Amino acid sequence: MSDSATGDAGGATGDSARATADADQVKDAASRVTGAAGQAAGAVDDVTDAVDQVTSAADEVTGHTGPAAAGAGDGTRAVRAGLPEPVKHEPTLPGPVFAAHFHLPGDPTGPYTYGRDENPTWTLLERAVGELEAPGRGGAETLVFASGMAAISAVLFSQLRTGDACVLPDDGYQALPLVRAQLEAYGIEVRTAPTGGDAQLDVLDGARLLWIETPSNPGLDVCDIRRLADAAHARGALVAVDNTLATPLGQRPLELGADFAVASGTKQLTGHGDVLLGYVVGRDAEAMAAVRRWRKIVGAIPGPMEAWLAHRSIATLQMRVDRQSATALAVAEALRERPEVTGLRYPGLPDDPSHEIAARQMRRFGCVVSFTLPTRARAERFLDALRLVDDATSFGGVRSTAERRGRWGGDAVPEGFIRLSVGAEDPEDLVADVLRALDASA
Repeated sequence: MSDSATGDAGGATGDSARATADADQVKDAASRVTGAAGQAAGAVDDVTDAVDQVTSAADEVTGHTGPAAAGAGDGTRAVRAGLPEPVKHEPTLPGPVFAAHFHLPGDPTGPYTYGRDENPTWTLLERAVGELEAPGRGGAETLVFASGMAAISAVLFSQLRTGDACVLPDDGYQALPLVRAQLEAYGIEVRTAPTGGDAQLDVLDGARLLWIETPSNPGLDVCDIRRLADAAHARGALVAVDNTLATPLGQRPLELGADFAVASGTKQLTGHGDVLLGYVVGRDAEAMAAVRRWRKIVGAIPGPMEAWLAHRSIATLQMRVDRQSATALAVAEALRERPEVTGLRYPGLPDDPSHEIAARQMRRFGCVVSFTLPTRARAERFLDALRLVDDATSFGGVRSTAERRGRWGGDAVPEGFIRLSVGAEDPEDLVADVLRALDASA
């Protein structure tokens, strides 16, 4: 939208069809058009105002006059997210920049000085993630990290001090108990409550930060982000949402009132099981400056190759998410008919306990289905019998994976609990494989 509008103005003046670098140049071009055409001064103002609006919208999305507009569809934004302005004979997505240091004569000014602080490959990836998590939100900042846990730790440890209190979910990601122990070692009070039923509201008074994970991993409970964010802000607390399971195409926490959207890009965002990555998107400059400082201090930075692979993979995000979500629903519906399956959870099922809330705040319901088989032995036989599903941890990849989650310890789940991550296989083939494995495990 922004490119075509600016291009129209440029075509009228004989200037380049590319978007101008800033609104002042657009105003000058519009004035020249009006003078050449003999239009009235009032028309000049109309044209200038219109171009200003378009350019401003593009700036809010990308931080530059990039190709992805806020009003574009998810697929369009994913394919074009974070791409630089086109340059003749240059690739559309430049390759990774491998540099520990950069030429820096004189005073240390400019964006790139040392490899622990910034890298051009990170910059493009950060723009891409920001365009997906916060389209049209001027001022939102994105920082990428070496892993999801690096991103989680950066928010918690940069925002909390000795004597503060924070609220975590007690049914969230398995590493959160480790985080809790470290927070408490620093003199920070940690309160926990389940995700379901918005139970974290009950322990929110006096907290400095509320950490939400929705849908929760691995139980797939959902809470009302907007309700919790409003309540937290009314009490003076910051709100961070782990958006890993949903992805930015499933929900946008900043639009629902959160201060931070945090995720592991290792999972569905990159989707190929070959990258460890994390990110933080925030809308408050001071808070994000503290997150950036934490990244610098601990050096939790991604390698340029990992950042480039992640950016490349985002181009297919919408196709993967749509395929995986549709197939996950088909698998969940097939599992619902099996008498040996209990505790089936998928937010996309109309009768799932979380469906009503999920349908209000999520646009896609994700790729993970969880359920329980009668015993540990039955679960292990089921996993052994699968042919199209790898027995592996993590989720979100194009190849389906499943695991008996209790093998790790730390999750309050039955011994026969299965977390199944649906990949991009043909739905009919995957459903048939799951049902055949259930029969074989009996």
